[in-house]
Amino acid sequence: MQQVAENVYLLHGRPKYAINIYLMGDVLVDAGSRMAEQRILSQLEGHTVTAHALTHAHPDHQGSSHAVCERLNIPLLCGNGDANAMESGDWSLVIPDNWSTAPQHRFWTGPPHPVSTRLREGDEVAGFSVIEVPGHAPGHLAYWRESDRLLILGDVLNGMNLMTTIPGLHEPIKMWTPDPDENRRSIRKVASLKPDVICFGHGPPMLDASSRLERFANALPK
Repeated sequence: MQQVAENVYLLHGRPKYAINIYLMGDVLVDAGSRMAEQRILSQLEGHTVTAHALTHAHPDHQGSSHAVCERLNIPLLCGNGDANAMESGDWSLVIPDNWSTAPQHRFWTGPPHPVSTRLREGDEVAGFSVIEVPGHAPGHLAYWRESDRLLILGDVLNGMNLMTTIPGLHEPIKMWTPDPDENRRSIRKVASLKPDVICFGHGPPMLDASSRLERFANALPK
């Protein structure tokens, strides 16, 4: 694992930075696709993990959630707006209907799993504050640690061009974002925090991020 900051690690993946999974203290954040189970569990050996939290319940983030929770016997934490989808397996609640026709759907999507805690704005997970940032998913969450201004952002923004893998700030793909306008409001919300470090769902961590995020947010269409 790559240490990003104190008690925050980025698990290795293939391709690198394509679908990111984090260990945030003793909480696993996101779980990649359904095919990520073994690489997650092997990297967690020797680490204490007491819970699993999602940024959102899209298939490339919840794919191995059920398997990991079962294997480690840990509870699942999920944003209130995505919890019904995570428990029922009705992914139309969190992603546009066109997802069902995407080739990734068959290989990425994991089974549903009971949600132990429905997270809301202001809750705390492993020393991070929960921030509600809907748009890319109704119950999308970010995790914020003010002491070192570190933000685990999920897919509110991508940290690289998903086609070229060149690092940089990009809005998430619109065809998989139910409400792009709401997501832009969430981008402005997190920009107001002035984070120094941003950990994305896709893309390498961004250091000295505050001014770049502020410029990006200010340039968004109103």
